Amino acid sequence: MIKHIIAIAAAVTLSASVSQAQDVKVGMVLQYTGLGAELAQQINRGAELYLKLNPDKVKPYNIQIIKRDAKNPGGNDARVAAQELLTQDRVDILTGWIWSPNAIATAPLLNAGKKFAVIMNAGTAHITNMSKYYARTSFSMWHAGYAMGEAAAKQLKAKTAVIGYTDFPPGKDSLNAFKRAFLDNGGKVLDEIPMGGAGAVPDFTPFFQRAKDRKPDVFFVFVPAGDHAAAVARTYGALGMREAGIRLIGPGDLTQDTKLQGMGDAAVGMLTIHHYNADLDNPENKRFVAAWKKEYGENSTPDFMAVGGYDGMALIVDVVQKLKGKIDGDKAIEAAKGWKFNSPRGPIMIDPETRDIVMNEYLSEVVKGPDGRLMQKQIGVIENVKDACKALKIKPC
Repeated sequence: MIKHIIAIAAAVTLSASVSQAQDVKVGMVLQYTGLGAELAQQINRGAELYLKLNPDKVKPYNIQIIKRDAKNPGGNDARVAAQELLTQDRVDILTGWIWSPNAIATAPLLNAGKKFAVIMNAGTAHITNMSKYYARTSFSMWHAGYAMGEAAAKQLKAKTAVIGYTDFPPGKDSLNAFKRAFLDNGGKVLDEIPMGGAGAVPDFTPFFQRAKDRKPDVFFVFVPAGDHAAAVARTYGALGMREAGIRLIGPGDLTQDTKLQGMGDAAVGMLTIHHYNADLDNPENKRFVAAWKKEYGENSTPDFMAVGGYDGMALIVDVVQKLKGKIDGDKAIEAAKGWKFNSPRGPIMIDPETRDIVMNEYLSEVVKGPDGRLMQKQIGVIENVKDACKALKIKPC
């Protein structure tokens, strides 16, 4: 009887504790339907996994994620989604954004509402300059693009390059980043090829044939991760570009973990620079990947989108704790500046001056393991990389 009373008392105490937990509403704007839906799933899962793995860091607050569909990369629907979250749902914080145009279109709303926001993917460099309330836990296209320009000239000893890019803001950023570093280190760019937009996967054959005809040492390609990247590997293999002596290089969007195994032998030898891949050999990443597979299935794998969501939620939780659940936009962005975290990608920090991320960039080569599985073998690392666009003060950064 005594045990029964104690159990009831404990249950009442627990119920009271839960009822007193303060809700913090986080509005998440991602493309949940159409092209980009699988990318949204990675970001969502990353954010939710952080909350599940770190309940003690979240207490006594209840992070309530409210989702809105951005629908497409055009910007207008994402702006409407953000407006609804702010005015109808009255969220405390905004986050998400796969495509840069969607984050760009949202910036005026943040400024008007003085609302703290965390970018979990969109990589156009100057986005954070459009609103002082933005912090970014993903990347700028200049992180990988500029680093790869240096590596192509210095480590790969490439003298000539052709650049192919998806013709929207991140693609143009990636073009400019690689070109700036490659030229500054003695390289020559033979051609710059816009290769369609982000809204649909084009036939890359004419673009790649044009690059092959120029006979460069390296072909630097930026396309959005996902179906675009898978098509790049297929086209590179089908045209025999590797056999022609042309190395395919680019940011890690090309070798996204969720697409890598399906690329086959065409991907072997591809060189990328990026801040994350699931094969990174550090304790935090091993814990992250193991937890991911336990939660979402042994055949699933996290990618750089997932880690952007994971780290983004870690930042949100830290800010909520610092402000004791009272989220004022100006105080929140100040609390985010200088934040440090031991991420699955390695040590990261939010730059106090730019509100952009500082992190390692890993040079990796796609190889085939003894089990036949494709993996990304680390062959170099650049530590504590800042957004080079802002560091070099290149307009509009």
